[in-house]
Amino acid sequence: MNQAKGMREFIREEDGMGTVEIILIIVVLVGLVIIFKNQITQIVSNLFQKITSQTGTV
Repeated sequence: MNQAKGMREFIREEDGMGTVEIILIIVVLVGLVIIFKNQITQIVSNLFQKITSQTGTV
């Protein structure tokens, strides 16, 4: 009986860890976006300029 109770507590803890891991992943992704914001903006801007310039040739 005591072993089954310990197993249930372990399963409950794992659910909590899943939520914490997801939150940490989101925080890391947001941090990366903030750090590389200028580079991402420049890449997207260049991409749209190429698309716009090549649209006239089609």
